[in-house]
Amino acid sequence: MNRDSHDTEEVGHDHGRDHPPSSDDDTEACGCDDGCDTDESSTSVASGLDGDGQTLRLSVPEMDCPSCAEKVTKSVRGDAGVSDVDAQPTTGTLYVQYDPAATDDSAVRSRVESAGYAIADEETVTFSVPEMDCPSCAGKVENSLDGVSGIVDFETQPTAGKVTIRYNPDEASRGDFVAAIEGAGYAVEDDEGADSPHDVWRSPRALKTWGGVAFLAVGLGLEFVVEGLDLVLAAPAGYEISVAWVSYTLAVLLAGIPILRNGYYSAKNLSLDIDLLMTAGIVGAMAVNMPFEAATLAVLFSVAELLERFSMDRARNSLRELMELSPDTATVLRDSGSSETSQAEREEVVVPVEDVTVGETVIVRPGDRVPLDGTVTEGTSAVDESPITGESVPVDKEPGSEVFAGSIVEEGYLEIETTTPASESTLSKVVDMVEDANREKTEAERFIDRFARYYTPIIVVGAIATATVPPLLFEEPFRMWFVRALTLLVVACPCAFVISTPVSVVSGITSAARNGVLVKGGQHLEAMNDVDAVAVDKTGTLTTGELGVTDVVALNGNDESDVLGCAAAIESRSEHPIAQAIVEYAADRDVPERDIREFESITGKGVKAVLDDKVHYAGKPGLFESLGFDLEHTHVQADGDVRSDGGQAVEDARNCDHGRYLDLANEVVPRLQAEGKSVVLVGTEDEIEGVVAVADTVRPESAWAVSRLHDHGISKVVMLTGDNERTAQVIGERVGVDEVRADLLPEQKVEAVRELLAEHDSVAMVGDGVNDAPALAAATVGVAMGAAGTDTALETADVALLSDDLTRLPYLVDLSNGTSSVIRQNVWASLLVKGALAVAAPLGVISVATAIIVGDMGMSLGVTTNALRLAGVDPESAVAGAEADAGDAESSVDDSLADTSAA
Repeated sequence: MNRDSHDTEEVGHDHGRDHPPSSDDDTEACGCDDGCDTDESSTSVASGLDGDGQTLRLSVPEMDCPSCAEKVTKSVRGDAGVSDVDAQPTTGTLYVQYDPAATDDSAVRSRVESAGYAIADEETVTFSVPEMDCPSCAGKVENSLDGVSGIVDFETQPTAGKVTIRYNPDEASRGDFVAAIEGAGYAVEDDEGADSPHDVWRSPRALKTWGGVAFLAVGLGLEFVVEGLDLVLAAPAGYEISVAWVSYTLAVLLAGIPILRNGYYSAKNLSLDIDLLMTAGIVGAMAVNMPFEAATLAVLFSVAELLERFSMDRARNSLRELMELSPDTATVLRDSGSSETSQAEREEVVVPVEDVTVGETVIVRPGDRVPLDGTVTEGTSAVDESPITGESVPVDKEPGSEVFAGSIVEEGYLEIETTTPASESTLSKVVDMVEDANREKTEAERFIDRFARYYTPIIVVGAIATATVPPLLFEEPFRMWFVRALTLLVVACPCAFVISTPVSVVSGITSAARNGVLVKGGQHLEAMNDVDAVAVDKTGTLTTGELGVTDVVALNGNDESDVLGCAAAIESRSEHPIAQAIVEYAADRDVPERDIREFESITGKGVKAVLDDKVHYAGKPGLFESLGFDLEHTHVQADGDVRSDGGQAVEDARNCDHGRYLDLANEVVPRLQAEGKSVVLVGTEDEIEGVVAVADTVRPESAWAVSRLHDHGISKVVMLTGDNERTAQVIGERVGVDEVRADLLPEQKVEAVRELLAEHDSVAMVGDGVNDAPALAAATVGVAMGAAGTDTALETADVALLSDDLTRLPYLVDLSNGTSSVIRQNVWASLLVKGALAVAAPLGVISVATAIIVGDMGMSLGVTTNALRLAGVDPESAVAGAEADAGDAESSVDDSLADTSAA
C-alpha cells in the first residue's frame, strides 16, 4: 500500500483497460425494443469483481445491449444480499457478487429471469491437442468445431496445444467435441501424456518416419550406388516398376500416410494449409511416376513435422513446469471421528489439494512443497519462495507468516492454516494469467497473420503457373517444371514465420513468470520495449515503506547502547510507527531490555515513563525545549570524534569550557530533518541523553535499479510521491532519478503520468498497485510491486513484480528488449529465407529437399531455438551487482552529507 502522506484516499480501479467498451456496432446490432442507453454502469466489461463474498458467473445470451444490461443490473441489485453486479452485454455474461449468508445463487437467478432474460447454463472444458502446433492446424480444428451445435464459444491455443470450449451441456457433450477435433485429424490426449519433449521421437509417427527414412535410403542406394541390383520388376502402361521404385513407394506409404490423412481433413474443412499442399505434391509426384520426389517430400516433411513438434513441446514445457510447481496432494490434520478428539490426537490424512477447504491445517515437512496458500500456525523454517516470487534467498517463516503454494520448506516442520482453495492460490492465478497472456496477440503477430493470409494463396497460384505455363506455352519439359512447382509448394507453407512470434512470446512470458515477473499479455511485453520514460512511486517502491533508525547520536557521556536502551524501553508502550521502529532496531542489536513504569503519553510531543527510578522522556525537540533545556548547547564526550550510529562524523561539535558541545537546535536537528528524517530526543529531567533519527529506508537496490534502467535505454526516470518536497528531493538525489514530483494526490499522479505521455511516446508507471491504481491505468504499461498474494495488484497492473525486489524492473526491461529483438530476428529471417526460396524454386536453383530442410524444417527449428534463448535472461546475476552498487551509493551519499555538514 502506498504510504505517502497524501495517498490515503481510496480510489476506484480501471478494470476496463484490456477490455474496451461496446462499440457502436455492438449497440446498433441490438435486437431489443428498448432504446439502448449508454450508461457507464451498465457497460463495464471487467472480467471480475472486487470485494468480499462469492462471485456467480451467469450466461445471459439475450442481454445483448447496454439497455438490456441496465434492466438486468437493476433487477439483481434489488436483492439485499448482492454487493456488486458486472453486466457484459458484448459477451452476454453477468458477474454477480453476493453474501452467501444473505442470499444464494438461485435467488440471483430468479432476479435475472424476473427481468425477462433467460439464463443459459454453460460449462467449460479444455482439451490437450499436442499435434495442433501451428495456426494452420488450429484453423482446421476451428473449422471442424464450427459445425458442432451447442458451442457458445471456443478458443484454440496452438502455442500451448490446447482447445478451450464453452458450451451448453443440454445441446452438446464432451464426446461431440472430441469427435470434431479428431475429425480435423488431431488426437486428443491426456494432459499428462507428454512428460518430455523427447517423447516425440518415440511416437508412432516417429517410428513410421524412421521406417520411411530407411526405405528412402535403400532406394537411393539401389538407384545411384548399386545400380545392378535395381531390377525392373514390371512395366504396366509404360510405368517402369523397379526395386528402387518399390522402396520409394514403401517410404511414401510409411512416412506419407499421416500427411495424406491430414491433407484429407484439410480438404474436408476447406483449409489451404501445408498438409493439403504436401498431399497434393505427394499424390501429384506419384501420379506422374516420380517416386523419388514423392518419397523425399514425404520423409523430409515428416521429419520436419517431428522437429516442429519437438521444438513446440520445448516451448510448452516451460509453462508445464510452472503448472507442476504445486503438489497434487496435501497432508491434512483432520479429526479421527471421536467426539473427544483433541488437537494432539488429530490424524494425518493425504488428500488431493482440491479437497482441502479454507481453514484446514496442512502439514509440510522439510524438502516438501507448500500445497496451498496459507498462514503458518506452528513451526519455523526458511522457505524457498523462488518458484513464486523469483527471490533466490530463502525467507524465514514463523507463526503468523504468510506462505504461498509451490514454495519449498527448507529445513523445518510447518503447520499451515489454508487461506485459499487450490484454484485461487497465488500460483494458480499466476498460471492462469500466463495462459491468458499467451492468448493475446502482439502487433507483430497480427502483422504476420495478415501477411500469411495473402502469402500462401499467392505462392500456390505461382506453383500452379510454374507447373503449367512453361510446358503449355513454351513446350518446356513437364517433369522439370513439375519438380520446380513441387519445390515452390513446399515454400508456400507459412508455418515458420507464423510461429516465429508466438513461441517468442510464450518463452518470454513463462521465463518472466519463473523469475517472479507476471506479464499479463504479449502486447505488454512488446510495449515495454518501447517505453522511453518510467514513473516510479516512492513509498513502498523506491523505499521499503517501513520506518527504520538511521542515526543515533549519544550525548552527555552516554554511549549508543545507553541511548537505544532508554529510547526502546520508553517507546515499547507506544503504538506509534516511529516508536515501533526504535524498539525493533534496539532488539536487532541485542540492546538489554529495561523495566519501566508509570508510562504516559504527552499528546503531540512524546512520551514519558519512570526508568531506573528516574523520569525519562522521549519525543520531539519541542518537548525538551518546554522542559527548559538549551538545545543550542548540549554536551558530548570530552574528546574523540562524535559519530552517529551509521558511522557518519558529526563535524559540528565545538569546544567549550566543559568539553565539547553540539548545537541541536540550529545545526544537528535541522540537518537530520533536511535529510527527510524524523528526530526523537531522549533524556531525563536533568540531561539530554541522545538523539535518534528515524526515516523510511531506501531499498538497497534502488540506486542500482535506476542506474540500470538508464543503461537499458530509459531516457528519464521520474519519482512521484505524496510525501513533502524536502524528503522527496533527498530520496530522489540518493537513488539518482532524473526528476522528483512531490506533494501529489492520487489524481495528481495520474496527471503527472499524462504529462509524461505528452513528452514521451510510451511511459511505464511502477507502484504498489493499490492507491497507485489510477496512475498504473493511465500509463502505457502499469507495473505493480510486491503483488504476490495481492488480488488488487494482480488485477490492476499490466505487469506484476511478485516480490518486493526492484531488481526485477531492469530485468523486465532487459527481457522485453530481448523478446522484441528475438521477434524481429525470427520474423525477418523467416521472411527473407522464404522470399529467397520462393524466387529460387521456379528458377530451379534449389531442390525439394533443400526447400524442406531449409525453408520448413530449418526455419521452424531455428525460430523456436532462438526464442528459447529468452530463458537465459536471468535477473539473479543482477542481485550481487545491485547490492554492491547500492553499498557504494550509500557510502558516497554518507560522505557527501558529511562534507556538507563540515562545510
